[in-house]
Formats: sequence, C-alpha cells, structure tokens
Amino acid sequence: MIDLYGLTIDALSALLEGWGQPRFRAKQVWSWLYDKRVASFDDMVNLPKDLRERLKAETRLGALALAAEQVSVDGTVKRVYRLPDDQLIESVLMEYDDERRTACISSQAGCAMGCVFCATGQMGFARHLSADEIFEQALIFARDLEARGERLSNVVMMGMGEPFHNYDAVIEAVRRLMSELGIGARHITVSTVGLVPMIRRFAEEGLQVKLAISLHAATDEERSALLPINKRYPLNELIGACEYYVETTGRRISFEWALIANENDTPEQAHKLGQLLKGLNCHVNLIPLNPTTGYEGAPSNPAASRQFIDILAEYGVPATIRVRRGIDIDAGCGQLKSAVLKRERATRATPTE
Repeated sequence: MIDLYGLTIDALSALLEGWGQPRFRAKQVWSWLYDKRVASFDDMVNLPKDLRERLKAETRLGALALAAEQVSVDGTVKRVYRLPDDQLIESVLMEYDDERRTACISSQAGCAMGCVFCATGQMGFARHLSADEIFEQALIFARDLEARGERLSNVVMMGMGEPFHNYDAVIEAVRRLMSELGIGARHITVSTVGLVPMIRRFAEEGLQVKLAISLHAATDEERSALLPINKRYPLNELIGACEYYVETTGRRISFEWALIANENDTPEQAHKLGQLLKGLNCHVNLIPLNPTTGYEGAPSNPAASRQFIDILAEYGVPATIRVRRGIDIDAGCGQLKSAVLKRERATRATPTE
C-alpha cells in the first residue's frame, strides 16, 4: 500500500490525477494530512465517498503501529511502535510546566554506536529509518496534542539511534518538521555521539537547528571506555569539529553529560571538562544517569551535581541540570523496547495447551 506521508505534493497530485480526480483534490488531501492532521480517511469529509473508499483500499496513513505505551505521573508518554518489517522503535512526548511539548524521536531501529550505558546501544543495530518513519513519530504526537487544544513545540533527535549515522534521512525529516508541522528550526535539536565528518557537514547545511554532542567524559581513555566511537574520532578531532560548527554557524553548541555517581561527577572530572571546553561557545546539559540493566552505574546525587556546575563556572562554561522526565516508567532510550522484546520472547517460549 502507498503511504501518503511518503508522497510529496507533486507525487500526490500525480496519483490522484491518475485516478481521474480533479487537480484540486490533492490540495484537499494534503490539507487533511498536514493542516488538520486527521487519523482516518473518514474524517476527510469534503472528499467524495468513492475517493475515500479507494484511499482506504490502496493507501495508508503512515507505517507505525502502536505496540506498547506507558504514561508517567508527570505526563510523559513513552511509546513503542512496530514497523511493517516487525522492527520496534521508541518515541517519547515530554510535557513541561512552561507549556513546552517536546517529542523525542528515533532515527534508527537500534544503534551501532555501542555506548555502554545506553539500553539501545546494548541491543545493537537493526536498520536505518526512512525520513517518513522519522517524521511520522512527531506527526502522531502533534496530532494527539492538537486534539486537546495544544501544539507540539519542540522536537529532539535523541531517541533510538545515531542521527548522523543516518544523515540524509534525518536532514530530510528535519526539513519536513519545519515545512509540514511548522516546528521552528531553533526548536529542533539533533544529538550525535560525535561523528566528526557529519558535524562539519551539518555546519554547512544552513539550518538554524540546534546541535548537541553526547560527551560524557573529558579524556580519550575515559570517553573511549564509555563511547567506542571515540576511538575513531578522538576528542581533539571532535572539539575541532565543534569549533568549526560554532565558527561557521555562529550558533552555540550543547554538550550532553550523563552524571554517573563517583565516575564522571567528581571535582576532578569537572575540572577536566572545564579545561576541555574553556573558550568554546557552548552549554553543558547535565543529566543524572538513567540506569539500565546492562550497566552498573548509578545517577549522581544533587550535591555532587551542584558542585560540578560551580566548577565549570570557574572556566566560563555554563551548565544546567536537565529536568528528568518519566522516571517512574521505562523512559530511558531503549528501555521500553527491551521490555516489549522480553515479554514477546517469554510469550513465544510459553507452551500452549
């Protein structure tokens, strides 16, 4: 079946004209898809019934099928979607008191980067997502929010996968987020573990999209132990690419730092990080570790986190602690998918009467 979200307006026009429909029908369908964001062909009330029936028979509204959902006491929604080839991906909607509504979406099924504290990294890589599959995750949240009189304000590419490992599809999805969902470029963030050539390429895209780097350690030895990609692109190359990004775009860069108790949350580590980033137009997002079953590290305590921020300030490096969302559910990257897979394996292993 044809996924309508995978068609451009020209391709949609060609399809409908091939069905003998007048040219204006494509604009009507397009408006239902992206202006009104309906979830059913039956809601496209200004289309003739025979056209709606043919659309039902030969096309579909997206490729994502909900496989599991959890809702936190703080309003965070975590979903696992099943793709047509049976792969599973995750998306999260986070609600904040300042009325921000942020979708955290995936760019791959699994991840090839192998970061040791990440549940997705622990499960390995399955495949890249298409631009349509990436975009649809945000579209579904936008549609749900609109139904209750709210709007999707921000999108972060911080879900499953390494966005820059799937660069072309991610950039296409980003452009669709801006053009078809009306998300401003400065309200979109792409996060990478540090694929240096892609950081440099991203700097030249001419987009006002934010860039975040998953850093987590300030020396090559320590970072390589946590993020294997550092062996290929060590810190001097990574920081050089970050400097190029800042110089080329004039934009501040963000660094993600998962605070792991007694490992990278110590005063010594804070001084190393301050020395590494001193003079760079940047901001550090400190994130207390979200524990996973495959990694023994624990989240930092508040006192250590505050001290870490104070030390970074001595080097002129601003830092804040990110508000943690969905702590009571499997909100960490890859955690709910792991739970779904575990449950499915158990079901298959259980003999039936």
